[in-house]
Amino acid sequence: MERKKASDFPQELLSLFDEYVHGGISRRTFLDRAQKFAVGGVTATALFEMLRPNYAWAVQVEKTDSRIKAETATVAGYLVLPANATEKLPVVVVIHENRGLNPYIEDVARRLAIGNFIAFAPDGLTSVGGYPGDDEKGAELFKQVDGAKMLQDFLAAAAWLKSHPNGSGKLGAVGFCFGGGIVNQLAVRMGTDLSAAVPFYGVQPSAEDTAKIKAPLLAHYGELDTRITSGWPAFDEALTAAHVPHDGYVYSGANHGFHNDTTPRYDEAAAKLAWQRTLNWFNIYLRVPNRT
Repeated sequence: MERKKASDFPQELLSLFDEYVHGGISRRTFLDRAQKFAVGGVTATALFEMLRPNYAWAVQVEKTDSRIKAETATVAGYLVLPANATEKLPVVVVIHENRGLNPYIEDVARRLAIGNFIAFAPDGLTSVGGYPGDDEKGAELFKQVDGAKMLQDFLAAAAWLKSHPNGSGKLGAVGFCFGGGIVNQLAVRMGTDLSAAVPFYGVQPSAEDTAKIKAPLLAHYGELDTRITSGWPAFDEALTAAHVPHDGYVYSGANHGFHNDTTPRYDEAAAKLAWQRTLNWFNIYLRVPNRT
């Protein structure tokens, strides 16, 4: 399928798809409401196929890349290490979206490994059989998992990773969409056990919970993602009041999910800049001795 960009679609249609992705409407409702955008022989179903993830686009680091070693970990998930590491390295837990551990998230873990981090992407769908290889099926399974249990599973995965024998003891966390919200919750729950947090367009915690955060936090948002981005000013204020080292960026013209290179919402310029900022953040707070 030819790769499309967000600019190829009306913003109203992109927002409608975002509502579907986050469970606000059913696929049937999306197709019914997308019908008005189906012009020139393009059906609503065809629009849906254009907007849904294409994981062939996500592979920036091949599974067989000689620079990494990857394995399925004892704690259910995907563990990736730099192939030729000779010293203990910082570790980063990668939290997926509300679809489970899909190929995009696995590739993000590999991208961290070639950046000289040990990366682990846990699968929050483990208790219902794991990511089923299809995002729509994954979304249905996601609804079956108790949210509190899933958070506890992610906390356990982070603790397991922090104690990895090849790790330096410095733990970072990065997550996307649902995973961005989980990263914020890890920061609330883990205190000084988490050394750096990077949520991408994640739901922000309350001011009361934000006061518990100790980890330096870098937040990324899309300008057009008003549903999530509107919460950033209050979060910024609460982080400042809690004396948490932090920074946040709102990327002009970017949609929710702008880092995910498997859908037309991908914004290459914003994604590359946000990723470089993420690596810089982890390098500062996970590698430099005696940084919080």
